[in-house]
Amino acid sequence: MAGLVAIAALALSACGFTPLYATPGVTPSLSHIEVVAPHGRTAFLLSQSLDDAFARDRSAAPAYRLNITLSERTFPRGLTINNVAERYESQLRVTYSLVDLATGKTIKTDVVPVEATYASTSQPYAGVAAQQEAEQRAADEAAQRIRIALGVFFADRAKP
Repeated sequence: MAGLVAIAALALSACGFTPLYATPGVTPSLSHIEVVAPHGRTAFLLSQSLDDAFARDRSAAPAYRLNITLSERTFPRGLTINNVAERYESQLRVTYSLVDLATGKTIKTDVVPVEATYASTSQPYAGVAAQQEAEQRAADEAAQRIRIALGVFFADRAKP
């Protein structure tokens, strides 16, 4: 098994493969992003997930600002014969722009759509808990997609 891992490592290094976060400048760039999100529960969850995903360095001044806007919509799915939803689909659409604070220019913009579903229940508290858990999952997924997109962006900028 160890021999197979060594051969795979040699093959990957021979083809010029470099892990995304091993590219010089990616990790420091991500850790110097200040997230600016609107008010609201999902926006707060998203900004917290992004700070965690970027490993935000609060001891240093930010070099970039990530401006975020989001829209949320919820749709009933799986209607029963009584026209009651068995599940709900929550759609989160995050639009972001990355601003270089040194120049004031927007250097990257994108839109990240995320869907999460949750079960309907006749128990009021359980329904609220399911909805909030779906919001958390959607915020975490959006944060990971944004982290990867910005990691690729900074890796491409670091290439000669």
